Amino acid sequence: MQSGRSCHVAFQPLVDGCDGPAAVLDGDYHILAANLHYRDAFAGGSAVEGRRCYEVSHKRDLPCGQAGESCPLDHARNTRIQARALHVHCRGHEAVHENVTVHPLIDDRGSITAYVERHRVMTAASASALPGKLVGRSAPFMRMLELVTRGAPSRSTILLLGESGTGKERVARVLHTLSDRASGPFVSVDCSGLTESLFESELFGHEKGAFTGAFARKRGLVEAAHGGTLFLDEVGDVPHAEQVKLLRLLETGIFRRVGGVEELRSDFRLLCATNRNLSQMVETGSFRRDLYFRISAFPIHLPPLRERKDDIPVLVDLFLKMATGQEPKRVSVAALSMLEGYEFPGNVRELHNLIERACLLADGDELLPEHFPDLDPHTAPLPPAAFPASVVPLAQAELEYLGAVVAKFQGSRSELASVLGLSPRTLYRKLQGLRPGPDRGVTASATVRRGAGVAAHRSENHGDTARHAPGIH
Repeated sequence: MQSGRSCHVAFQPLVDGCDGPAAVLDGDYHILAANLHYRDAFAGGSAVEGRRCYEVSHKRDLPCGQAGESCPLDHARNTRIQARALHVHCRGHEAVHENVTVHPLIDDRGSITAYVERHRVMTAASASALPGKLVGRSAPFMRMLELVTRGAPSRSTILLLGESGTGKERVARVLHTLSDRASGPFVSVDCSGLTESLFESELFGHEKGAFTGAFARKRGLVEAAHGGTLFLDEVGDVPHAEQVKLLRLLETGIFRRVGGVEELRSDFRLLCATNRNLSQMVETGSFRRDLYFRISAFPIHLPPLRERKDDIPVLVDLFLKMATGQEPKRVSVAALSMLEGYEFPGNVRELHNLIERACLLADGDELLPEHFPDLDPHTAPLPPAAFPASVVPLAQAELEYLGAVVAKFQGSRSELASVLGLSPRTLYRKLQGLRPGPDRGVTASATVRRGAGVAAHRSENHGDTARHAPGIH
């Protein structure tokens, strides 16, 4: 392999014609040649030849493969074919998502002489707090984003899987934006709120007089999506009787309006999303197997927020900007630590709501722990009881659990009833089993001693003990 100035001269034409940042690298990550776009993007226009690529683009001293990232150069070296990866690179003071493609140069003898690396910014995502973008840089987020970049240009049906609040519709819109149908319509259908009859009318439209109230012909959402993208949100809620009609539509592109006889055709790209376990639904018979395999050609899992806690600080900054405008409030270190320790069952949507509420509660410029009352440890859900060492009757297990709860709960009896999902009267009746007595048996007395700690209440004032549950004020 050539080196020094001769390398630069020989390889420079390979990158000068590229319309974005490009460089030629050797097998040890050294930059042999780089175009002006590359130097401007990563070095402020300065020369970068002789330096290692990860020092320039990542501003670190370890190769990507040793820093927890997929290295396209390593993959190209091992496979001898083009490789690609999604990385977060440093362009000046800004961190950006980039698709990196590495192509090996092979000579007449079959040896790899160098590698051409090209960069393309993914404008739909951001590693900083930019509204309107997919925001994040954690490993689970990057894995999801790379699948998005691979699936978007295709015409395959994509199934987005994830819990409620993870941003499935936002990802669907990004898939549409990055596809060759971006200039066409994006039509979203929320399947969860549609009954069997309403689903068919909304999706396929209806003719005038097709049913009571059909005073005019109505164009369906399938027809409206022609030339663009049809997004079926919560597809697991499609009524079972309508699933066969949906399958026929996907197989043929043909449908009929409700009350009509004319066959219509629509050309659209299908995206689906669900927070339900469709494969389990297939096994129970509540979702058609053939429809499941038709829509799950390219599944993408959206990670819950508890799996991408490294993204919480940048998401907090994003939601602060969205809530307060040009001069956002700031979050205290204590409040941020509390947010990072929370599990977020409502995911990103819940974080957004918490920040918006805290901004309304805060009079100053800083959000403090008291501005997040829902995360206060005193109001957090009670931890689950430990699993018993041996199988016991349910009645006994209930008594033991109540005993443990009563010993720890600091609120009133009505508050405990609310937490347990019971009426105060029902809770009071159940708590009677915690009181020792000849009609309660040994189990109840033992439970009181272990869990409720009411041995001290065994006094001559037994009537007072009967009127008040132990530990409840």
